[in-house]
Amino acid sequence: MSEEKLPLNFLEQIIEEDLANGMSKENLRFRFPPEPNGYLHIGHTKAIGISFGLGEKYNAPVNLRFDDTNPAKEEQEYVDAIKEDISWLGYTWANELYSSDYFQQLYDWALLLIKDGKAYVDSQTSEEMRIQKGTPTEAGTNSPYRNRSVEENLELFQGMKDGKFKEGEHTLRAKIDMASPNMLLRDPLMYRIMYKSHHRTGTDWCIYPMYDWTHGESDYIEQISHSLCSLEFKPHRELYDWFKENVYSYSSNAYPLQPKQREFSRLNLSYTIMSKRKLLTLVENGVVAGWDDPRMPTISGLRRRGYTPNSIKNFIETVGVSKRENVIDVALLEFKIREDLNKTANRVMAVLDPVKVIIDNYPEGKEELLIAENNPEDENSGVREVPFSREIYIEREDFREEANKKFFRLKLGKEVRLKNAYLISATSCEKDENGEITTIHCSYDPLTKSGSGTEESKRKVKGTLHWVSIKHAVKAEVRAYDRLFLDEAPDSHKDKDFMEFINPSSLEIINAYVEPSLQSAKIGERFQFQRLGYFNVDNDSTSENLVFNKTVGLRDSWGNKN
Repeated sequence: MSEEKLPLNFLEQIIEEDLANGMSKENLRFRFPPEPNGYLHIGHTKAIGISFGLGEKYNAPVNLRFDDTNPAKEEQEYVDAIKEDISWLGYTWANELYSSDYFQQLYDWALLLIKDGKAYVDSQTSEEMRIQKGTPTEAGTNSPYRNRSVEENLELFQGMKDGKFKEGEHTLRAKIDMASPNMLLRDPLMYRIMYKSHHRTGTDWCIYPMYDWTHGESDYIEQISHSLCSLEFKPHRELYDWFKENVYSYSSNAYPLQPKQREFSRLNLSYTIMSKRKLLTLVENGVVAGWDDPRMPTISGLRRRGYTPNSIKNFIETVGVSKRENVIDVALLEFKIREDLNKTANRVMAVLDPVKVIIDNYPEGKEELLIAENNPEDENSGVREVPFSREIYIEREDFREEANKKFFRLKLGKEVRLKNAYLISATSCEKDENGEITTIHCSYDPLTKSGSGTEESKRKVKGTLHWVSIKHAVKAEVRAYDRLFLDEAPDSHKDKDFMEFINPSSLEIINAYVEPSLQSAKIGERFQFQRLGYFNVDNDSTSENLVFNKTVGLRDSWGNKN
């Protein structure tokens, strides 16, 4: 049978049309251009998946280019984190490049624009320029410095480069159209003065190019065929093309291909913020423990929480490529990690809220090793041995002295099965002075051992409980994470700050007991704690102090809270 072909998304249709109209497949080249001013978040995975996915589909190179034109906000730490995140997702870039690689070329092209009367040095303050630009319904007015001579502009621009002026004293602007209905074309800034050390170029430069000038020309220098970006850059396309076409007139021999900008909708996720500036606020205010806090929507936070590259890729594939903005329910992302871990995570037993159970008729001092299946979804996962003894822990919520017929867990006089072990029946319980149950007494039927083949072992009961042997249990710290925000769109309220919607119960530290097989679990390993959810070993974990993060529950329980 031939493999069913999926319909092309609109970006693939654009590329196919270009190929049909004569573009060589060898000329296809894409890029992912993050600014290194923060960590990548789940929103970036869509752009990453689109560019690298097209690279894989068409066997075309994909550049990783850092848009590093603002030394006040950019750091090497962010560069390193971005590279780690993209590699972790499973993508390989053709070239690692930086906009700062092109500072000299951009400067040289700016000189040519000045000589052609298409750029000028403006000496207005930022407030004066803001007023002079007009409004969306009113045309702007020309700067009083717009008609400076070419010679004066060249002299001033050289002085800017040589550090002769203060920050804000002069800027370089493109000379386009102060009456354009697209306000981005009303003589946009090209350069500003900044006395900040750059993470790559140090203090070689004190003028830095603006995004719109740098971005398109970087695409042009790299001969990117299709410059793909999110919808908020659609109004920028006209300016992108103006810069590109003017520079093409100077460099068509060296750079024959003109890139084509096209836009897709961003990934917006409920109960999440996607602004790096606001995420930095969470870090700086100590709301979270860092960029990789498992509550953060950063890729490093998701990785630390236990998400897999496969689950994120499947999520992005399901969301698809569109031209219209919409908000995706975070429950879809959680469904994708459950779906993935159900196939790959070994099942183990852990008790998060323990109460002691004594099996009175189990021989004192006796221990036995029971056989447990690692993952019923993976026939190659094998089995392990789990120690069993007379005293065990179960979850406190799994016992009631009295309960109605719908309670299928342990209650006085009723039987349940212990997972991979025996049928037990509760006979009595002990309480402390506050009336809280401290110990449950049970009896067991030795003929009901799981997998023993006896008729009694096949006896059906409605409840099965997980447990750990007290003698063999290993203490562990469990970090149970909930959503960081209580509001579906925390940064959409005009009258409230997004910080007002922080969930005060987004992290609960639990002292738990886990089965001894987890003593040797390695950082990053993922497990299903049976009946509780999916967990992974945190970076803070050591052999002396195990730490697990809750990735996600076994089912979506958030809807029940609202």
